[in-house]
Amino acid sequence: MSTRMSAGTGSRSPLRVGLVGYGLAGSVFHAPLIAATAGLVLDTIVTTSPERREQARAEHPGVRFAGDHRELLSRTEGGDALDLVVVASPNRTHVPIATDALRAGLPVVVDKPLSATAAEARALAALAEERGLLLSVFQNRRWDNDFRTVRQLITDGELGEVQRFESRFERWRPKPKGGWRESGDPQEIGGLLYDLGSHLVDQALVLFGPAVRVYAESVVRRPGAEADDDTFIALTHANGVNSHLWMSATTAQLGPRFRVLGSSAGYVKYGLDPQEQALRDGLRPPGTDGTPGTDTGTSGTGAWGAEPESLWGRLGAGESPVTGGGRAVPTLPGDYPAYYAAVAAALREGTPPPVTALEAAAALDVLEAARRSAHEGRAITP
Repeated sequence: MSTRMSAGTGSRSPLRVGLVGYGLAGSVFHAPLIAATAGLVLDTIVTTSPERREQARAEHPGVRFAGDHRELLSRTEGGDALDLVVVASPNRTHVPIATDALRAGLPVVVDKPLSATAAEARALAALAEERGLLLSVFQNRRWDNDFRTVRQLITDGELGEVQRFESRFERWRPKPKGGWRESGDPQEIGGLLYDLGSHLVDQALVLFGPAVRVYAESVVRRPGAEADDDTFIALTHANGVNSHLWMSATTAQLGPRFRVLGSSAGYVKYGLDPQEQALRDGLRPPGTDGTPGTDTGTSGTGAWGAEPESLWGRLGAGESPVTGGGRAVPTLPGDYPAYYAAVAAALREGTPPPVTALEAAAALDVLEAARRSAHEGRAITP
């Protein structure tokens, strides 16, 4: 976990990051956020695709390439030494690549889901602990604008005692795209339960703690689809809160992103955090060192992760927000850059990682229970 000093200045040089994979996760999320983070530099990308290498050169001038993660991990000495490996390759490769990187003595960030099973996640956590290395999971949705707002409302007691938490990631994609994310091969770890469900379950556990009961319904609806594309999970948390979570590619009319019901008020929020679309559109956040980014164009203010007042959620009781009930609550700005800023601080200063492997394992306990519940048609105790 090197923190090399810049020669002759007494200041530390940036930590050099190797990124494995330059598909959707690598190119849209990880690479731009790494590049925007003070103290980190995107050094090497692992991809064999000529098209993706050309894209990466245009987006990150000066970046180097490796043909596979073993070639990347061989760069451990002198000017080639890396300080962090980020795994943004297909799900089936997460565990073997993270294992190899930890054994090579390198801290690791892994895109979600960390693994197929909680047991694998805990084994990786134990390996990282044994080696004294950082292992963190990229649960970027903890920094969505709407989730940050819900968390703040709960902390401030605006809802009273929360009784039911409803959360949705719904889409209308009646035709499958294909590819490993929609593969029915269990080794690919595809389907919405492990894709969008990883975010939904993680958010519920962050807000309300461990689940003691899991019930799920999981269906393959689209002709030609192989993996689950319409799934529902009901959680009973140890504190008594009920979480209802929907993930779907077959929703012709989208529900609210959040509906949180408490003893004194409820909060309803429609729409999605703007950061993913901004990143897909090639826009970039400001650097955490103060360097300017690219205006998202979503708020009219130029603020990264902000949204217009017309999309704010509403807080109230006894009326429908659709007909103007309650009051509009300003949505806190989304802050994906905070994840890698926290990773850099953890490596430099020894602060806790932003998301731990054991937190990912707890979410995987729930996902495994959900898969079993849907198969057996009954509630499961994780």
